[in-house]
Amino acid sequence: MNAIDKYILHTVAGMHDIPQGAYNIRKNGAGISRNTTANIDIRTKEDKPGIDIIVKPGTIGESVHIPVILTAEGLEDLVYNTFDIGEGADILIVAGCGIHNPGNQNARHDGVHDFIVRKGARMRYVEKHYGEGNGQGQKILNPKTIVEVEEDGYAELELVQISGVDNTKRDTVARLHKNAHMLVTERMLTDGNQFAESKILVELVGQDASTRIISRSVARDSSQQIFYPRVVGLNMCRGHVQCDAIIMHQAQIRSIPEIAANHADAQLVHEAAIGKIAGEQLIKLMSIGLSEAEAEETILKGFLK
Repeated sequence: MNAIDKYILHTVAGMHDIPQGAYNIRKNGAGISRNTTANIDIRTKEDKPGIDIIVKPGTIGESVHIPVILTAEGLEDLVYNTFDIGEGADILIVAGCGIHNPGNQNARHDGVHDFIVRKGARMRYVEKHYGEGNGQGQKILNPKTIVEVEEDGYAELELVQISGVDNTKRDTVARLHKNAHMLVTERMLTDGNQFAESKILVELVGQDASTRIISRSVARDSSQQIFYPRVVGLNMCRGHVQCDAIIMHQAQIRSIPEIAANHADAQLVHEAAIGKIAGEQLIKLMSIGLSEAEAEETILKGFLK
């Protein structure tokens, strides 16, 4: 791997080197490096591009890294990944895609990730997206995440768009069964003329299922963002949707949270707020020696942390 590859891997997956444990690294539409362990198997799909990740029941404290790198213009990469998290397991999955587009043609990655979190299992899934490159071609990322959480299971999704992605349409769908729990944390930054759309649907199917969706975003320049977080209660359940956004310059943001109760014992709450950086925050930071631009950047980093 060259210096660009290494930088992207560090940015989207926190990888300074080849990680210990299970991993699969994909570059420009093909797998380039893989490792499996006694408890985590990674297999190439036979019917379409992508991999199957099978985590044995009872696996504790292990991780899987599955980053994607695109460094060629004109490439449209589509991958299907399926995850089977065995009963009673507790693992970390680190994904993410970085695009370095050096030319004037678009570079695009569409990833479809399908998870089943078995009974009593716990999964933390971290997905980061990043774009860079001096060419005029767009960096396009369209992730689709499908999650099924069985009884007493727990899933935590951390979905992050760092910067440099020109166009993204994110689609997340989840079904939670009896006493299953899910936390979704989404953070997004857009600038220039970038466009981002995020749709999240969580169906609380089982008794005492619960979810919390937290979305934080910053839109700068002339960028546009649209958010559609939705929770549907189909049983005795609890759900909370929270969307907070900072808008700057000539940007546009639409936040459309929805809660739908189809059971008398569903307890669902949503809230949304869009606003600019508070002037007193800027003044306080500038009073300790920061420039206005430095103060602004400090506030934004803290908000998206």
